[in-house]
Amino acid sequence: MTGRERILAALAHEQPDRVPIDLAGTRDTTLVAEGYGRLKEHFNVDAPIKLCNRMMRVAEVDESILKALDIDTRAVFPGAPDQSAACDLGYNRYRDMWGVERVRPEGSYYYDQTEFPLSGMESASDINTHTWPDPTDPGYTRGLRERLDWIRGNTDAAAILTLPAPFVHITQYLRGFEDWFIDFAANTKFLDALFDRVLEITMEIARRELELVGQEVDIVFCADDLGSQDGLLVSPDHYRRHIKPRHKKYFDQIRSMTSAKIGFHSCGSVVDVIDDLIEIGVDVLNPIQVTAVGMDPLTLKKKYGDRLAFWGAMDTQHVLPNGTVGDVRCMVEERIEQMGKDGGYILSSCHNIQPDVPTDNVLAMFEHARTYRPAG
Repeated sequence: MTGRERILAALAHEQPDRVPIDLAGTRDTTLVAEGYGRLKEHFNVDAPIKLCNRMMRVAEVDESILKALDIDTRAVFPGAPDQSAACDLGYNRYRDMWGVERVRPEGSYYYDQTEFPLSGMESASDINTHTWPDPTDPGYTRGLRERLDWIRGNTDAAAILTLPAPFVHITQYLRGFEDWFIDFAANTKFLDALFDRVLEITMEIARRELELVGQEVDIVFCADDLGSQDGLLVSPDHYRRHIKPRHKKYFDQIRSMTSAKIGFHSCGSVVDVIDDLIEIGVDVLNPIQVTAVGMDPLTLKKKYGDRLAFWGAMDTQHVLPNGTVGDVRCMVEERIEQMGKDGGYILSSCHNIQPDVPTDNVLAMFEHARTYRPAG
């Protein structure tokens, strides 16, 4: 099978010739810059590191590495807007397109948020005072057609279009986490107005992306974390009242504009709302954080495997950073046996590969996944 055929078969719950594998097909399945730098050295790649997400400091992976590892996916990332609030604010400090400011402390791998633009506001009318991104900015869609055409002309991989995060992440950063959580109990009018304002913008950006290439990509992917290590960030009732209807609206627009499969990323334990996610149109769930409560891969496959595909499940919290090459190979075999039968599984790291993961373990994961075949 080609990479594209392998991915599409798995997502159609058909058995491919081997488990499909993903690296860097999304901003949540790649490597943090330092780990990617070591991978580049291994493959003698001297191209500069290009980040696909500045906050997480995660890299676009060079095509030569993707080919060497026989990766079945390729990313179609949107561009940056031409006109926005985004700018550098000095050494390791910047403001993003939403007006959120972040700084990377000395010696840290990551950026910390320093400014929450809507923190402390109480009235829904105050939302209008914020400077919002222009969703019609041509920068978002610039290069999408060219990138897709390049993938089709130069690889046999599946093309994954990244859409904006719908609204959960963005509103947490704008409002501040403390206010965001309190709003669910004490200021739902503000909460709903903020959700709707952000969703209006992200849906228009997504609409323009889909209008350009939606009919030709294989998967569309978006991310909005709903879970923590121990359970949902909010109660199932709050999720169903305030988040689910808006996610449904977002997914309904996608479904109206493309036949591509819908991939949704949420870290943590989301077992309490998997039925809801299936109901509103999610075809494949990422990253399957197997160490979170209720996210046992075998149980998930048995309960939901006929209605949902799974993407990820290679543990980045314990095995990849701390295990031996043998441990990683055992995990590959375990995941394929647990989740790969009759398709429905794309093997990838459970979220981005962090700097503490040895390069030998990264290589072992992808190389063993290419060759391992379960008995029977």
